[in-house]
Amino acid sequence: MSKIAIIGSGFSGISAAAYLSTAGHDVHVFEKNSVAGGRARQFNTDSGYLFDMGPSWYWMPGVFEKFFNDFGFSTSDFYELKLLNPSFDVVFGKNDTMSVPENFEQLCDLFESIEAGSAARLVSFMNEAEYKYKTGIENLVYKPGLSITEYANIDLIKGAIRLQVFSSFSEHVRKYFSHPKLIALMGFPVLFLGAMPQDTPALYSLMNYAGLKLGTWYPIGGFGKVIDGMISVAEKNGAVFHLDATAEKIGIEENQARYLMVNGEKFLCDAVIASADYHHVESKLLPSAYRNYRENYWEKKTFAPSCLIFYLGINKKIKSLNHHTLFFDEDLDQHSKDIYKKPQWPAKPLFYVCCPSKSDDHVAPKGHENIFLLMPIAPGLKDTEEIREKYFQIMISRLENHTKEKILAHIDFKRSYCVKDFISDYNSYKGNAYGLANTLMQTAVLKPKLRNKKVRNIFYTGQLTVPGPGVPPSIISGKIAAEQLLKHLNKSNLEVTI
Repeated sequence: MSKIAIIGSGFSGISAAAYLSTAGHDVHVFEKNSVAGGRARQFNTDSGYLFDMGPSWYWMPGVFEKFFNDFGFSTSDFYELKLLNPSFDVVFGKNDTMSVPENFEQLCDLFESIEAGSAARLVSFMNEAEYKYKTGIENLVYKPGLSITEYANIDLIKGAIRLQVFSSFSEHVRKYFSHPKLIALMGFPVLFLGAMPQDTPALYSLMNYAGLKLGTWYPIGGFGKVIDGMISVAEKNGAVFHLDATAEKIGIEENQARYLMVNGEKFLCDAVIASADYHHVESKLLPSAYRNYRENYWEKKTFAPSCLIFYLGINKKIKSLNHHTLFFDEDLDQHSKDIYKKPQWPAKPLFYVCCPSKSDDHVAPKGHENIFLLMPIAPGLKDTEEIREKYFQIMISRLENHTKEKILAHIDFKRSYCVKDFISDYNSYKGNAYGLANTLMQTAVLKPKLRNKKVRNIFYTGQLTVPGPGVPPSIISGKIAAEQLLKHLNKSNLEVTI
């Protein structure tokens, strides 16, 4: 049995802990914050609100189910899932809102009502997206990305053209649809993947299949219930979680990680998995001689957005607001440019509103609403209270116009979160919220390696390595890192025996 230190308790860290502890190892997870969960932490207010701090879209339910199945459980053993209908609303302007139904036949009817002939094209689009999803999520994303030879599979080679790794997502969507509303609807997930639609591989139409065909779900009690369930699985097999435990240094002796310095104390270990920010681990916890990448490597990378978030408690119910609402009443292309091409605070931002109290009585006092406002922005921007408030007023005004209700005067709780907080809480590079962008040159083997090239018992996991940003990929990333570490330990034990 080996003693393994895991830095960070986000989805990838907890996932790795579950797989490694089940394999019989002594696993310790060190979390710098007072609550586990990383970006999926929750917080309560004295007035009775429960806020998810980060993830709010539960897509790809099969990935969550597979995780729990691997340990003999089901998601239903830990939390209840609710299928949302409508899946979400899209606001295009005054009195112009599209409600996206969870039923695919109804979705086809909606498309047809907007653009003649688009229902049949949507079916064709989804058939291709389904192939990409099943090939990608059930095969490609579980590869460690250490060598191109991992992809020398005859079925993958035969299907390479259909996967459209080298095609533009934007061009792909426009082959099927021409109406701006449909293009915006199909393109919105890409905004959070971290690149302009034209710079994102068409492979990621699999996200459309995930959201529009498999449905948008919600875990009752919030994403904290998912975290709690995953931690419970890890703890059942002996994993230990240490909170308020800041990793300060990875101790290297004879080209091996031998200890982790935590809160000034030395924790001896046989291996380390870094689920914390990859750049932070390399630049702050490792001596320069043992880093995979220099600073200029990270400076050249394309990062997914940061966010300006507001957590709001509203002391009344808002009738005309559903669980998820996307405000696309400004130009998507221009906001994307303000994030990726010429990073700046957007002049006319798009934003997203989540109101989980529409689906869950646990997250707000009776008669109240729990609201989460999120505006994607470029990482590394100047972040001041004055700038935050400026954009809060813009968003709340547009929300009031959409709902035709007064909301500002009914706020009884308000908290903001932005670039400085992502850096402070997660040591996030430039305050990014979602990791590396899924561009062609940052896909699979072109992502930062999950294994340290110089110290063989250090592995990385999370949204800055394979398979990429998002909750399901992070869960998968933890499994991949655990499997690679297990291979390393088995090989080392074999060499010692020989």
